[in-house]
Amino acid sequence: MTTAASAWRDEQAFADELARRAGALLLRSYGRVERISRKSKRDVVTEVDYASERLVLDAVRAAYPHDAMLAEESGHHEHHRPGGMASGRTWVVDPLDGTVNYANGIPYFCVSIALVTAERPLMGVVYDPSRDDCYAAVADGPAQLNGQPVHASAKKALGDFVVSLAIIGRGGIGRERTIGREIRIPRRMGSAALSLAYVGSGRFDAFVQNGGLSLWDVAASGLIAERAGATVSDLHGGRWWDLERRSATVSIVAAPQPHHGELLRLLAAARTGVRTRR
Repeated sequence: MTTAASAWRDEQAFADELARRAGALLLRSYGRVERISRKSKRDVVTEVDYASERLVLDAVRAAYPHDAMLAEESGHHEHHRPGGMASGRTWVVDPLDGTVNYANGIPYFCVSIALVTAERPLMGVVYDPSRDDCYAAVADGPAQLNGQPVHASAKKALGDFVVSLAIIGRGGIGRERTIGREIRIPRRMGSAALSLAYVGSGRFDAFVQNGGLSLWDVAASGLIAERAGATVSDLHGGRWWDLERRSATVSIVAAPQPHHGELLRLLAAARTGVRTRR
């Protein structure tokens, strides 16, 4: 899927094959989940999450024993296992993003696998087993969907945008309405990783979430959106990648230029209560 020039072509080929294996595991149990546990007020975890994560982590340990790992369900960063972080690289894994959708039979979920350093993601794969769609990118190459280059939206007017939009916290509904007035329509799909990857192919014109995300939600998909030509930042226009960020504290704004700046201004106005006009 990658060009011969990529420094991470072997890792991407490995992640692509591994994500497809994990996706096949998810599909085998789709509609037949036996155990669902509550993780938080709005999130759940199933036995399939754990099985998918074990599959991915065991394969990474075997293939790249000197790399560290950060995974959602095991909830730990393996800095201290034998060889961990000797390479300065970390595999960031979400074995099933969109678990609520999955558990309810809604076919919008994915497997996300990324290879990162403290400075930046190097490689990312997001696999949607329901559609057999594999989004991928490397830091020195283009974003791809099923092996073909893809690009962020080329729409000229923000008013035509379909945006993955989730403004959480107190006053979120009002702030979503403020932004919603300036775009065609917002959508909240239930898998941040897949929705952010959609920005890379133009299926979503932009992605906005003001917090509540974790590194495993954005490591692969943020790189995919960026390599597809979108500008990706945090809520204030700063760097979106920080390996030291705590879970559920990441914010992302991803959109093609110049609309990225427009969305940042709308977000600032929404926070201060300033009314905007299209």
